[in-house]
Amino acid sequence: MTADPFREGRLPEAFFAPGNSSFTDFLAAHAAHLLPGRSLPTGAAGVAGAAVPELPHATTIVAATFDGGVVMGGDRRATMGNYIAHREMEKVYPADDYSAVGISGTVGPAIEMIRLFQVELEHYEKIEGALMSLEGKANRLATMLRGNLPMAMQGLAVVPLYAGYDLDRNVGRIFSYDISGARYEEHSYHSTGSGSLFAKGSLKKRWRPGLSADETVSVVLESLQDAADDDSATGGSDAGRRIYPVIVVVTAEGYRRLTQDETEAAFRALTERGDAR
Repeated sequence: MTADPFREGRLPEAFFAPGNSSFTDFLAAHAAHLLPGRSLPTGAAGVAGAAVPELPHATTIVAATFDGGVVMGGDRRATMGNYIAHREMEKVYPADDYSAVGISGTVGPAIEMIRLFQVELEHYEKIEGALMSLEGKANRLATMLRGNLPMAMQGLAVVPLYAGYDLDRNVGRIFSYDISGARYEEHSYHSTGSGSLFAKGSLKKRWRPGLSADETVSVVLESLQDAADDDSATGGSDAGRRIYPVIVVVTAEGYRRLTQDETEAAFRALTERGDAR
């Protein structure tokens, strides 16, 4: 019988084997079943042509830059077909201290991927003793998406939006992806998800160079409200339940999520101007 190294109070040999600073690569080599999607039932996506069960989906994510950084926002609704599965879902997360990632697509694999991405960046920082560049983080997320391609081809797609403050260039940057892991850098603003068409139209009209952080928050919030007005899968601000989009700001000072009171005040300001429907 093979001895269990954990019972003996020591780590397995895998933890001492030479390798690179990627936690994802470490998992793939020594515990592949812990990677996103590997824990799903075989009937859901492990067999070609198998029926995919109806699972919660997330939409819509928006990001826009300003002179000092970038703002990202996401609505709170998750849907299963025509059914509202959740009204207060979190779709925007900190990737690390200087970047944020928003998710659209199938909720389960998306959240698994984001958690692994967060660990990946923290692991790299501990091993290398330095932050990964923003470009490197964006590339790493693309690699993880490529690993999810077999799941995406069977209906369990994840389409994130990534944005952060580039400490080397001193600007906010936005990166979009497709389900195959192709990475594209976006300029000024971008949106993803089922309501992205309507959100992008709103951003095109409202965004302009030279906006302040507060003005950009207002533009992002309005674009989400416009998307909710035309897309049933996107949830708008619900003043009665006090449910508002998650809005985050990333600058040279780092990642900051607006409080509910701050988001509510921004929404009320839009309403008073007549810009929110």
